[in-house]
Amino acid sequence: MKIYNLIIKEEARCEIIDTYQWYEDKQEYLGDRFIDVLDDCFFRIKTRPSNFPKKLNNMRQLTIKEFPYIIIFEVENDSIIVYAVFNTNRKPENWKKRNS
Repeated sequence: MKIYNLIIKEEARCEIIDTYQWYEDKQEYLGDRFIDVLDDCFFRIKTRPSNFPKKLNNMRQLTIKEFPYIIIFEVENDSIIVYAVFNTNRKPENWKKRNS
């Protein structure tokens, strides 16, 4: 099984940190649970990126079932580039405006 390299863009990294902190402020260890679920999702993406649908151009999307978030990513050669870990309650146009 091929495992792709994972590259998390700075905007996505900031979203992860902010989300972790928000969940921790709501309930102790809930931020940790979010990170655990996210790690599982990243593993699924790194091992089988083609299992997730293309949504815009070459961007693919994984819906996180346990939390209201999606991961927006692209496969580029031997790497997975994560552009967003996006709250589905926000306008999707917000992440589309980012520079890649």
